[in-house]
Amino acid sequence: MSAPRGKAASPFRQPKAVWAVAFACVISFMGIGLVDPILPALADSLHATPSQVSLLFSSYLIVTAVAMLFVGWFSSRFGAKRTLVVGLAVIVVFAALAGTTDSIDGIVGFRAGWGLGNALFIATSLAVIVASASGGFGGAIILYETALGLGIAVGPLLGGELGAISWRGPFFGVAALMAVALVATLAFVPSMPKPARSTSPIAPLKALRHRGLLTMGIMALLYNWGFFTMLGYAPYPMKLDAHELGLVFTGWGLLVAAFSVFFAPRLQARFGTAPVLYANLLGLGVVMAVIAAGVGSPTTVIAAVVASGCFIGVNNTLTTQAVMLVSPVERPVASSAYGFLRFIGGGLAPFVAGKLADATDLSVPFYLGAATFVLAIPVLASGHGLLRKAEEQPDEAPVAAPSLTAVGVPVEAGVPRVIVAVGAHGGAPAIVDAAARLARETGSPLEVVHVRETVVVEEQAVEPEGAEEAQAAVSAHLARLAAHGMTASGQVLTSVGDHAAAGRVLAEHAARVGARAVAVGRSPRGPLAQFADGSLTSALTHGAPCDVLLVDAEAVPRQLTRGALAELRDSAV
Repeated sequence: MSAPRGKAASPFRQPKAVWAVAFACVISFMGIGLVDPILPALADSLHATPSQVSLLFSSYLIVTAVAMLFVGWFSSRFGAKRTLVVGLAVIVVFAALAGTTDSIDGIVGFRAGWGLGNALFIATSLAVIVASASGGFGGAIILYETALGLGIAVGPLLGGELGAISWRGPFFGVAALMAVALVATLAFVPSMPKPARSTSPIAPLKALRHRGLLTMGIMALLYNWGFFTMLGYAPYPMKLDAHELGLVFTGWGLLVAAFSVFFAPRLQARFGTAPVLYANLLGLGVVMAVIAAGVGSPTTVIAAVVASGCFIGVNNTLTTQAVMLVSPVERPVASSAYGFLRFIGGGLAPFVAGKLADATDLSVPFYLGAATFVLAIPVLASGHGLLRKAEEQPDEAPVAAPSLTAVGVPVEAGVPRVIVAVGAHGGAPAIVDAAARLARETGSPLEVVHVRETVVVEEQAVEPEGAEEAQAAVSAHLARLAAHGMTASGQVLTSVGDHAAAGRVLAEHAARVGARAVAVGRSPRGPLAQFADGSLTSALTHGAPCDVLLVDAEAVPRQLTRGALAELRDSAV
């Protein structure tokens, strides 16, 4: 075979375009946490009430919500790079203006403009990173998730440090850093082709006619109501200065990032999406009730807020995946519709909380937040059947569920085959060729399964490759194998977000066709992601009735077992 061999490239070896957008992502994800430590200082300096200051969240999030309905149309009409540049420029201008004003009304207004820029940016940033990445999209996703975690964790810390100097500091800091990102984007990100078909500006609203999407969207609205009530009002009863608030919310942000990336997939794989969300929402309701009951104790509020990061990290990951699983519409459209409802809930909550706090006392908004978390449980339960069907019966579920599409001439039924699963990255040909040698040794035909993933991170969903590109990749593998006299067939496995579900579908396919073995190679995302509970490789290993082998161009195939997965995972620590 003639495929190139060698070690997978580091996910952090990326073109300058990817680094430019990733830097901007860090600053964007800092956005909300950056402001949180200065809320009490803003109220004192501008002689404003907490309810007036809370409108910084409301104006920002409501404008973001409404803009989410149109950014898909804007991006499809003007291109991803222009959308990204316009979004960055709008953020720079309005963040700087917010730092220059001397009134709370001025800041609220300029935060609304900031929200418009944020919507334009977040709607295209992940797609641009994936399109600009080298060596497949796996490394790009690692970089995006790293930017997400870094922004969430560092935002409050930077906001606290700058806020300790002046409440204007975080606004000017964002403007300066985003200006750097804007220049880098203009210099390094190439122009990108527009989609072949424009998105209708009303497509997200039409999509909400689908019961599954509407149900999950309302659940996300209720969840975000509670979340932004806590984020907007918890700083006041803590009675800390800006620096100390920054440290508290940095601890919270670290837990959000850790539970989002490392723990959510494992919990999902073990218990299923819906059960984890039920327990998670109940846990958040309890945490908010503790804040409400202990609102007079700063220590209680601080501990509860930090602990909530565990639940919020899990919820942010699984809610978006649940939306994509039950949505029978295109991923970007579903993402926009979901984002609209999600941010509407987040925008209305601080406004209502402020009115309640002014009319009663500070505990009431937190009790209402606890109630919205708990109310989200029966809403989710009303769509439980759709979600369970998508996870357990992919052939009868909406189009978002994992599915297999045949490519080329199928292998004769009843003939034991070797299956090799590969993704869209530079090392795929070498993995296929290593599996082909294994098939030759056992006298078996080879079936190449190309895993085509829709990547889901936070509220964003992006398809790194289209269906035609995935089929072309399989055809290229088959043509190369045929040139060397190897009998082979192909499949495209389409997956949305939930890697474990894709692994289970592949395991079921292996059982159905009586496969002799299933081969996988090393993922460019690294051993921690590939061999963790909740990964495709882990679910495949646990579910396949045949041997699952880790193949390498320069090593003997290794059989994967529970113990081997743990050893491979631990070797990366």
